[in-house]
Amino acid sequence: MTNLENYYNKFHEENRLKTRHGTVEFLTTMHYIEEALLQAQGPQPVMIADIGAGTGRYSVELCHRGYDVTAVELVPHNLEILRSKHENIKTWAGDARNLHFLEDETFDITLLFGPLYHLHGDEEKLKALAEAKRITKKSGYILVAYVMNDYSVLQYCFKEHHWKEVSDKDGLTPDFHTVCDENELYDYVRLEDIDRLNKAAGLERVKIISADGAADYMRRELNEMSEEEFQAFCKYQLAIAERPELVGAGSHTVDILKNN
Repeated sequence: MTNLENYYNKFHEENRLKTRHGTVEFLTTMHYIEEALLQAQGPQPVMIADIGAGTGRYSVELCHRGYDVTAVELVPHNLEILRSKHENIKTWAGDARNLHFLEDETFDITLLFGPLYHLHGDEEKLKALAEAKRITKKSGYILVAYVMNDYSVLQYCFKEHHWKEVSDKDGLTPDFHTVCDENELYDYVRLEDIDRLNKAAGLERVKIISADGAADYMRRELNEMSEEEFQAFCKYQLAIAERPELVGAGSHTVDILKNN
């Protein structure tokens, strides 16, 4: 069993996007998915591929909204949960780097919301981006999620006091870019890393957004809010999601790309 499978067999992925900080991320991301879907509407039913679908939080929601959804998931435990939720979602066990079972230029929208968290280095990430590009229709949209470098430094190294441990194993460059090897679960990026990947993949950015902003830094505070205050915070995050000075500061970024 891989490190990834071990992690997701223990981690409650099913509940992550139902917590208050996860809800901020989910609502913001769904807003931008729907924005892309409006652009993709045509005479034929909209086809969506959810690659790295986890337990199906986005797949199920989009299926309930009437879209034709195909979900691909690597981890058997996650896939089992996803398949138990909605019989109308077409599901595949598969790796984002090799989607040979999906035909070229099939989907109007492709979501790549988990794989690039866990793929290390440009070469592996580009394999997933190339496959997403291949299966997406020309002029279709690809939404790619990343976990951000500076969130990990601030949260893990300083807030949780692991700086010395990380520093001793040469896990940070002199300018505090994380250095992650293949044995580690996540690979963190900065905006310039994402820009480099887009250029290499030949993908055009429509916009890039912070899916959760400060929410991951404020888990306790969000839980203490009244429902009215929490809804106001969700509106705040949506209002500032595209602010360029804030995009790289949250824990998750979603890059919205067009397949020209």
